[in-house]
Amino acid sequence: MGSYVSVRGWLECDGAQLATVQKIISAHADDHYSNGWSTPRQHLNWTRYVFYGADIRESALEWFASQLREIARIPASDEDGDLLLGLFLVSHEVNGITEWHVRGGRLITSAADVRHRYLDE
Repeated sequence: MGSYVSVRGWLECDGAQLATVQKIISAHADDHYSNGWSTPRQHLNWTRYVFYGADIRESALEWFASQLREIARIPASDEDGDLLLGLFLVSHEVNGITEWHVRGGRLITSAADVRHRYLDE
């Protein structure tokens, strides 16, 4: 049957970058796990947020990671040079929890901080 992975987290971007994020998500749509993506009903202030939360099969983890890698490469849209930022906690039912950071135009994975281990209980 395979293992499951709980993926939860968010991305931070500006309005122009959000449009590109949404295009990337649509390009990867699978009518199942892609339903884990969401945005606030109404935009507040200047930062745009995109959230993901779902329990997915381990076999779909690369599908999700490839989206994040593509999203991370979205260039800055203004003179400030701000790239997307994001944090995702990925809890594998066998291998435990890891952190996936979107920063500096890349997807970086690392061991999760011990403070997040309660999410695996």
